[in-house]
Amino acid sequence: MQNPLLTPSTRPYQWPAFDQLTAEHYLEAVQLGASEQLDELQRIIDDAQTPTFENTFLALESSGQTLRRALMTYFSVISAHGTDELRVVQSEISSIWSKQEDAIYLNQSLYSRLQDLDLSGLEGEDARLADQTLKNFQLAGAGLADTDKEKLKKLNAKLAELSTQFANLVLENQNAHAVHFEDAQELAGLSSQAIDSAAQAAKQAGHASGYLLTLVSPSQQPVLESLDSSESRRKVFNASLSRGTENNPTIHVAAEMAQLRAERAALLGFANHAETVLAQATAPSTVAVAERLAELTKAATANARKEAAVLSRVAGAEINAWDWKYFSNKVLRVEYSVDSEALRDYFELDRVLIDGVFATATKLFGITFTERFDLPTYHDDVRVFEVFDADGTPLAIYTGDFLTRDTKKGGAWMTSLRDASSFLDERPIVTNTLNITPPAPGNPVLLSLDEANTLFHEFGHALHGMFSNGKYASLSGTSVPRDFVEFPSQVNEMWMLHEDVVSGYAVHHHSGETLDASLIEKIRAASLWGQGFATTEYLAASVLDWEWHTISAGTVIDDPLQFEQDALKRAGFDTAMIPPRYRTGYFQHIFANGYSAGYYSYIWSEVLDADTVQWFEENGGLMRENGNRFREELLSRGNTRDPLESYELFRGRTAWVEPLLRRRGLVNAE
Repeated sequence: MQNPLLTPSTRPYQWPAFDQLTAEHYLEAVQLGASEQLDELQRIIDDAQTPTFENTFLALESSGQTLRRALMTYFSVISAHGTDELRVVQSEISSIWSKQEDAIYLNQSLYSRLQDLDLSGLEGEDARLADQTLKNFQLAGAGLADTDKEKLKKLNAKLAELSTQFANLVLENQNAHAVHFEDAQELAGLSSQAIDSAAQAAKQAGHASGYLLTLVSPSQQPVLESLDSSESRRKVFNASLSRGTENNPTIHVAAEMAQLRAERAALLGFANHAETVLAQATAPSTVAVAERLAELTKAATANARKEAAVLSRVAGAEINAWDWKYFSNKVLRVEYSVDSEALRDYFELDRVLIDGVFATATKLFGITFTERFDLPTYHDDVRVFEVFDADGTPLAIYTGDFLTRDTKKGGAWMTSLRDASSFLDERPIVTNTLNITPPAPGNPVLLSLDEANTLFHEFGHALHGMFSNGKYASLSGTSVPRDFVEFPSQVNEMWMLHEDVVSGYAVHHHSGETLDASLIEKIRAASLWGQGFATTEYLAASVLDWEWHTISAGTVIDDPLQFEQDALKRAGFDTAMIPPRYRTGYFQHIFANGYSAGYYSYIWSEVLDADTVQWFEENGGLMRENGNRFREELLSRGNTRDPLESYELFRGRTAWVEPLLRRRGLVNAE
């Protein structure tokens, strides 16, 4: 059978032939695609005609389509359904891609041809493409001497190898550290459905009896909110944190990666890796980021200490770290009459998706969704929807892969199988992937409040990809600075509990009763509760990321666990009570997923997000007029112009930080 990846798919939107693809197909397409692109690049270099924008920049933009098609498909699948077969070829595919980037960006002849062009007559997206392309070459080391380029190639190859190793080890550790309980009484506090799911998980994992609580990616596990037994909570909590100790090799892989990144930064002329990241970010400097993190840390930890005092009063004694989420949930029940576990009954997946997420998008933007069952998927859990614009024209394909499994990495994310690009005549295929615990057979999929919020969040990324309306794929959708990319997704969270949205989807899965309006109001009122904890654990992870990536070349870290502890202590965090959201040993964002020196971007983007939410509130909220403006000035623009320029054109001014401080409860914190 011919490899389906070697030619564009004839299915709608160039949908991949998932029903035919094998690991060998991916590897072959990557190998042949890389060779094909090198030939295309050589033709650009050898072109005897005078260099023009069309025969250099556009020729480069259109090169490597076989490779691009194969990599976008493979990397989307390996994260969501990383079977043993696909993981076998992962290291080789990552290595080929790393070498290919070097072959492009360290090619002096190609770089010289690009530099020789007079770009002064370019405008709009053409000028932006030329500017971003040259910047990519410069930051990749195109201007280095040949000996330094060879050093850089070796560093890039080693980092690609270590990143793959880290991702595989984290997935193995996450599965290996699932906590087994023999007696159902140890799971008291969990719903009957959750206990049934744990029993099913134990059987699937090969246990003769008992119950298995699988882990999710962050340090804090959702079940800690509900388990009545402090000992059961302790077991789950310690299992989660132990993924980041000396007993697991991931922490040493991470330390080696941080040291190699510092060495690479020095080669490129930067003081540290963080500086290389900020060269393509909206944050002005490493000092500015560090100051923002320190400022917020002081306020957040002060709030967290106040929350701890409240929890101790509720518990009747000093609490342990594994008790925090449990007694915090008690405060929500007692003080705000909000029971996180009971709320699950009102957040059934289909209703949240169809009557919540999709319905909101229809009200704001006029788009509609039709589920398709004719397109093959890489797993039976994946759902496919065609998206139509307000005038009925086809816009995009949206896919949702919502349930956890042992082949899926932890967390939630958005990826693209295809980009919006008029130049390539390509329409977007975007994916959302979550890790919701599957129910026992016959039961509905119920979401926690946080999981429902995550679905709205990830769909915000999807909108950014689907609405992209530019010429070039490399400037499309979410191809924006890292500290801007979270902004649209965070804005979309605002609709989850909006009065015009929540009443349409928050319905008890059994009784059919809608979530009481007074309870919705209490949930909103309770939103400030726990912000000290949530902001502190997030900031601790951000500081940890920043510490790893502001080391200078030549720094030797013999004890990475001590490095982690010292960094967090210096910043003022009490990790014995509130550990970072991710410890080094399972911090996939920064060691496997491209967020190195970029985890700060969530709070950086949230300044824009909170200010935008205020704009919506001031201008009538959930209205097509507002949605159209947000789409036109921001969501559709991608990186076709400076994203901060897009923001200012949308908002009419630069962003103010005060709305974020109020949202996070950081105003007047002591």
